[in-house]
Amino acid sequence: MGLATLSDWQHGRTWPHPNSVRAIDALEDILNLPQRSLTGLLGTQQGLDEHSGPLGELLGSLPRARAWDLESLTEESTVVVGADHRATFRTRKLVRARRDGVDRAVVRFLRQPQQPVDQLLVTPIRNCSTGRLLRHPSNAAMVYELLFGQPLAAGETWLYEYEMRSSSPCDEFAHGVVHPEGTYVVEVRFHPEELPSAVRGYIRADLYDDRRRVTELTLNTHHAVHLTSTGMTAGVLGIEWEWIGG
Repeated sequence: MGLATLSDWQHGRTWPHPNSVRAIDALEDILNLPQRSLTGLLGTQQGLDEHSGPLGELLGSLPRARAWDLESLTEESTVVVGADHRATFRTRKLVRARRDGVDRAVVRFLRQPQQPVDQLLVTPIRNCSTGRLLRHPSNAAMVYELLFGQPLAAGETWLYEYEMRSSSPCDEFAHGVVHPEGTYVVEVRFHPEELPSAVRGYIRADLYDDRRRVTELTLNTHHAVHLTSTGMTAGVLGIEWEWIGG
């Protein structure tokens, strides 16, 4: 690892292999440096910032919450927006254990505009049950465990499904990528009697960065839009919409 390589990483011209990022993490420990003092010098593509803010506080209170124990193979999120602008979010996910003994997934949720986390109801649907659920006092973030009910062996796959329901209006849904993942699909479906005036897809490099590559999306004949990604390594993929007069 030379100075030229480090410079390319820092300026985003190339990106390190995950093993290299782990080596930098280990170097921080060996040198007794604060977390992300070295990795923070790299561009934002090494992964989302899960060490700061309300989300970082919640993850820090759950053992192994930031560990890359599960590899995401496929994930599909369906957002159904009702005539009252409230939404139900259902996610089905296929994962593979990266070590022996993995028996849970940790789900993160950051507040969207006008959608405090204490107004979200979490319901396990298939092959999981709810473990610890933590809401930040600021109402800005929520972290919860989905328990599989059995430990997995390294390389073993697991399919699970869960749902979140909002009791407040919703005008956005976003998916954050912390580690390299397989295929992801998000679909947003609207009530035929209450359609949005505009729908856009976007990406962000990190949770708090400005949006990039905003794309106008057109509703199909079933009043729905979707976005998909394959092999995404880091960042945020999202869909936002506006209501008439909003």
